[in-house]
Amino acid sequence: QVQLVTSGGGVVQPGGSLRLSCAASGRTFTNFAMAWFRQAPGKEREFVAAITGRGAKSVAHSVKGRFTTSRDNAANTVNLQMNSLKPEDTAVYYCAARWYSSSNSASSYNYWGQGTQVTVSS
Repeated sequence: QVQLVTSGGGVVQPGGSLRLSCAASGRTFTNFAMAWFRQAPGKEREFVAAITGRGAKSVAHSVKGRFTTSRDNAANTVNLQMNSLKPEDTAVYYCAARWYSSSNSASSYNYWGQGTQVTVSS
């Protein structure tokens, strides 16, 4: 089992920044690919970014150049740095984990954090 605890959401003005963190406990963290998804009201859960245990990254086109994910394997944490935020980035953000390789499919992830609200509004 892997337990994930997400933190760092909040309210920010357009153009602002937020940093989300996800702390993992349980099995060997480096064996897991970590990902971020988001879900806005009335919409399906959407892939944002992912990073493998070795540090290979992928990011959704909609956030490329603005969002960056990173991980600290010694601290069992993964982060999502969000810059130049837009109102359309408003959503509940989730941290997720799956064995070894990353994916942009939410259904392929076995473990999920509780989600944190990000609201971008003036």
